[in-house]
Amino acid sequence: MCTSVACGTGATQGGVVLLARNEDFTRMNWNKMLTYREVPEYLVPGSPVVDAGVWTLGNGLRVPVPTNGFAYSAMPDAAGATEAGAGIGDHFFFEERGINARNVAMSATNSMATNAAAMAADPYPATGVAESIMTTLILPQAESARHGVLLLGSYVQELGASEPNGVLIADASECWYVEIGTAHHWLAARIPDDCYVAVANGLRIHDVDLDGPGVLSSPGLFEFVVDHGLLAAPDRHRFDFARAVGVLGVPYNTDRVWLAQLRLSPSLHQPPRLPQYPLFLRPDAPISAEQVMSVLRATYVGTVLEGKADRPIGYEKTAESHIITMDPHQPPALTGSIWQAISTPLGAPYLPLHNVPALIPAAYTRGANEFSHSSAYWAFHGAHALERLDAQVNPGLRAPWWPAVEQEFLREAPLISALLRTAHAQSPETAVELAARLDAGTLGQGVELAHRATAALLTEMAASDATLHALAITGAQAVPSTDLPDPSTVE
Repeated sequence: MCTSVACGTGATQGGVVLLARNEDFTRMNWNKMLTYREVPEYLVPGSPVVDAGVWTLGNGLRVPVPTNGFAYSAMPDAAGATEAGAGIGDHFFFEERGINARNVAMSATNSMATNAAAMAADPYPATGVAESIMTTLILPQAESARHGVLLLGSYVQELGASEPNGVLIADASECWYVEIGTAHHWLAARIPDDCYVAVANGLRIHDVDLDGPGVLSSPGLFEFVVDHGLLAAPDRHRFDFARAVGVLGVPYNTDRVWLAQLRLSPSLHQPPRLPQYPLFLRPDAPISAEQVMSVLRATYVGTVLEGKADRPIGYEKTAESHIITMDPHQPPALTGSIWQAISTPLGAPYLPLHNVPALIPAAYTRGANEFSHSSAYWAFHGAHALERLDAQVNPGLRAPWWPAVEQEFLREAPLISALLRTAHAQSPETAVELAARLDAGTLGQGVELAHRATAALLTEMAASDATLHALAITGAQAVPSTDLPDPSTVE
């Protein structure tokens, strides 16, 4: 259900590695939480998920307890402990995105589809490597982006994947796009420094050299494709993984890839609904985080697919959206940053966060998939739901509350980066503490402004309802609001 964009250092403003994704779901209400895990699940004292050197993850996958145990940030489901099929601790399920203490970033996953022939050749087990546990499994262990790719691949090869997925893994110098196409076969391509990749829910990797330096894959992948006749004319040096094991040309997927590439490389003038689009492209201009925000909110309005395509990138059923940047110019403790939208970015601002041990306000650790006044997710999602309802009654009357907030954060971001660099040169510990306090303030301000927007809109809607009621009783005609009678004086 998701849409992703990732860029190399030469394709972005400021020379950062960037990876971003809308985490979409099948329904509107899907509460997400923020966390910073000082220790991974398998090192939590008294954790019931570890026994005799074996770690049982939330979907029941059993692996040897890892040697590494790096801290990492994550965004799990609020209902993770009850969604899981195995007994787990507190919300270690669908953690989705994060950065670890070694500055390895991960966004997982884009759900994919495997064609019938490939699935028959290598069927998925009921329990295996899956989106629900992938970030929890890999981020605490990965020492670099490449190591994370190989680690993920080794689990797929040895234990099997239970579903096809596309995954982004990066550090401050490189970004990899990984596709799991069958139970035991995967392929990863390093995004060229001057390029970006856009991914929807169809396998994308094609025309890659299996023997090239920027490609990693499962052992025997080419032989597997040849032996099972999955390609008419397989070529190791222009290998088409997407055609071999995926399903090509589905408008639900290709429309979004076309739309993202239209936004970032409009000079190409590509026609819509091709079976495949280029895997890696150079942008027409260096890509900024703000530009990626617009891509993740993009619809088909104003394009040739307006009125024809019904699955845009900007989506009401997005549970959260993130843009991770890895800045090689910042000191290691401040390399990773996350622009985080809580619920759909169509109705919430991206909040700037640093990957430091966090002072996370309680509102971001509360709530469920039912409305709660104390939940940050519901502060943002509730405000957006109310704005959508009001817009149906009063189209165009009121502007959304969040764009001005987001613009303020975007203007401040370079100033804060410079401030933290200066502070780090004087005292690394102070710089990290300052970043944590800034994040806490940002998160608190975001929730407060969402609550204020809800209160203001409810007040205006209630006043409007009272006015309409008064007019109906008196039989009066609508007049400018400044001349409306006081409802309390109407008999």
